[in-house]
Amino acid sequence: MKNLGFGCMRLPLLDENNQKSIDKGQMCAMVDKFIERGFTYFDTAYVYHEGESERAVKECLVDRHARDNFILATKLPMFLLQSEEDKERFFREQCQKCGVDYFDYYLLHNLNMGTYHDKAVKFHGFDFLQKLKSEGRAKNIGFSFHDKPELLDEILTAHPEVNFVQLQINYLDWDNAAIQSAKCYKTAEKHGKKVVVMEPIKGGALANVPPEAEELFKDYNPKISVASWAVRFAASLPNVFMVLSGMSKLDQMDDNISYMENFVPLNDDEAAIVKRAAAIVNSSIEIPCTACEYCTDACPQNIAIPKYFHLYNDKKNYFKGMATNLAWSIQDLYYDNLTKNFGKASDCIACRVCEQHCPQGIKIADQMVKVKEFFEV
Repeated sequence: MKNLGFGCMRLPLLDENNQKSIDKGQMCAMVDKFIERGFTYFDTAYVYHEGESERAVKECLVDRHARDNFILATKLPMFLLQSEEDKERFFREQCQKCGVDYFDYYLLHNLNMGTYHDKAVKFHGFDFLQKLKSEGRAKNIGFSFHDKPELLDEILTAHPEVNFVQLQINYLDWDNAAIQSAKCYKTAEKHGKKVVVMEPIKGGALANVPPEAEELFKDYNPKISVASWAVRFAASLPNVFMVLSGMSKLDQMDDNISYMENFVPLNDDEAAIVKRAAAIVNSSIEIPCTACEYCTDACPQNIAIPKYFHLYNDKKNYFKGMATNLAWSIQDLYYDNLTKNFGKASDCIACRVCEQHCPQGIKIADQMVKVKEFFEV
């Protein structure tokens, strides 16, 4: 099995402001090429694209390719569970939406301090996984995780029955004090669990790095993409068996295939370059948002939180070193356009419901104040 997975979290869209407007034509072309080139792993979830990702997977993958030609993973939406019965109800709905009667990999979605104790433990999520596996409805069972290594150790100690764990790993978060990718990876390794990597390019941030970092990469090898360094960093870890990439355009898939079809791990010189680049990139990003969109589903004001954070970071970098950050920029135009369909940053009521769903632990309400000052003052 080739170790690049098609992450169906950032699918091509017909309307960038509408997550449900999946471009099925382009997605079908991407799915076909992916399989033709020998790649088989597809990862989706109940909540991706506001509930439409699994349906798109059925239409573009399941209905068009033999079941034994692909591997399908999806996730039980833990934060939506309200009762014991919800687990089976969601699973059956996911089977119907995807058009399958079993999943090759089935996960408890986004375990953290809250969802582990309040949902997985309370509603016996791991017992449900084992039941699915014993019945052949899930071939491999695991969970995706966004929290501290100590909690991961607690979960894996209590549940050695899982086959794998899905972790956020990229060269920017490897030594990050909040994300602690390295420590989480080593915890999974200690427990003998294989790792699926999510966010290897950190929501696209590592495809568009500062000029100083890009120069490091291009000086060493001008023929390969900036994004390839991030994906290869994750894939080079010995306990990683799959790296997910949320490809939203055919050319992104072409690029990924070009270096993952016959994967070569980073050598010592390349690993040193990545470490230097990480220091440069870390110094340039103020709000570490990966645009996962988990926060937007919970926002009562319909604020385009990830999009505003992206514009904020872009504008911040654009004016880096200048006397003011408040001058007009192209980012202001994009912000104004977005506010025609979404709430403004100033509409934030600081309810902080969104923060409960943020895998990066961002204090979103506090950052919204900064966004407002940048774009509305």
